[in-house]
Amino acid sequence: MDAQFWDDMYGSREQLFSGNPNGVLVTETSDMVPGLALDIGCGEGGDALWLARRGWKVTAVDISRTALERAAKAGADVAGSVTWTRADLVETPPPPGAFDLVTCQYFPLPRRPDHAALRRLLGAVAPGGTLLFVGHDIADLPERVANGLVPRDFYQPDEIAGHLGCGWTIEVNEIRMRTAPPPEGAHHVRDAVLRARREPRDWTA
Repeated sequence: MDAQFWDDMYGSREQLFSGNPNGVLVTETSDMVPGLALDIGCGEGGDALWLARRGWKVTAVDISRTALERAAKAGADVAGSVTWTRADLVETPPPPGAFDLVTCQYFPLPRRPDHAALRRLLGAVAPGGTLLFVGHDIADLPERVANGLVPRDFYQPDEIAGHLGCGWTIEVNEIRMRTAPPPEGAHHVRDAVLRARREPRDWTA
C-alpha cells in the first residue's frame, strides 16, 4: 500500500469518503480542550477539518498527494489551522512529544518486529496528551480483505495497549458498535477503540 496505491484509490472517484468526522473521534474528543493535534492517515480531511473548526491546530498526515489536495480544498475556511503533510509514518517519524492529541482512525500500521514505527507514534504524544487509536473489530473482517491484505498483519488497538508502559493511563480499551453505517461494500459493524493518556512527567514512549 504505497503512495501510488492510495493515489489510485482516491483518484478512482471524485470523493472517496463522506467528509464527515469519524464517530469515535467526535465521541472521545468533544470535551477536550483544543491544543495541537496530529491526524495520522488523514485522507480527505474529515477529521482534521472537524478538529480545526473546533479550535485545534492540526498537523494532518497522509501518504496520498491526491487526498491531501482534496482535503486542503475542502478546508479553505481553516487554512491557517491545518498543516497538510505528505509523509509515510513508517519512514518519516513525527516530532517527539509534540502533540496534545494523536489520532489514528482506521490507519493500517503494519506490525514490525522492532515496533519502531509504533514507538515513534506513541512518542509523538506530549506529556499529559492523549492517544486515540481506532480500528475495525477484526472479528467482523475476513482473513484476507481487498488486495490480499491480512488484517492481523496490522497493529490492533488492544495490542497497542499492551505496548504502553507505566507512563500511560488507559482510559478506554473496548469493542463498540459503530456510530454510522460502514462504507458501501464493507461489513464491519464494530469498532475497536483505544484511548490512553500519557502521564505528564513521562517523556518516554
